[in-house]
Amino acid sequence: MRLLLVEDDTMLGNSLKLGLEQSGHTVEWVMDGEAALLATDTSKFDLMLLDINLPKLSGMEVVKKLRTANNKLPVLMLTAMDALDYKVKGLDSGADDYLTKPFDYEELLARIRSLTRRAQDRADSTLRTGDIELNTTSRTLQKNGETLLLTAKELRVCSLLMERMNKIVSKAEIEDSLYGWNEEVDSNTVEVTIYNLRKKIGKEFIHTLRGVGYMVRS
Repeated sequence: MRLLLVEDDTMLGNSLKLGLEQSGHTVEWVMDGEAALLATDTSKFDLMLLDINLPKLSGMEVVKKLRTANNKLPVLMLTAMDALDYKVKGLDSGADDYLTKPFDYEELLARIRSLTRRAQDRADSTLRTGDIELNTTSRTLQKNGETLLLTAKELRVCSLLMERMNKIVSKAEIEDSLYGWNEEVDSNTVEVTIYNLRKKIGKEFIHTLRGVGYMVRS
């Protein structure tokens, strides 16, 4: 998943970005509320991790502006303030969930998965098509009950395509899931990754729509 992290604490921001990337996510990190809104205007994300106390615009103001603009991006608020009043205000402003600092990292990952499932209208952590199952919690892929070994890039691309089952995913969207803003994009990474996935899973697993993108069908 591609996540937008909005956190002005440098130490915490670095720690979260590193941990989330090691867990298989692509993470863009900004440090104030105005930058968060600009990021959502110019890039597509699966979820926002949003601190409440931010420079320029507070987290409350950010999520209110998102919802006023009818932006339905799932928002998980992170804050050191655990008073019930803050939680109520955060949720009433349009946030989807709330996590109080300090928090357990595994709980953060679980809440991210839960919000993503909710946004995709899924009941559990398993994506299925035919004899293929992808578990987004354990990050494992099985075909006919046999676990297939995928690289980190292959797993990200496979997850993206299966999460958007029956929808066309462009090459640019796949590149966004693999690379951060400041990373140099290798022009043939997508094609090589798709080729390797077909080799491991099956030629008919991923359909190419020339000049448009790629699709996994249910």
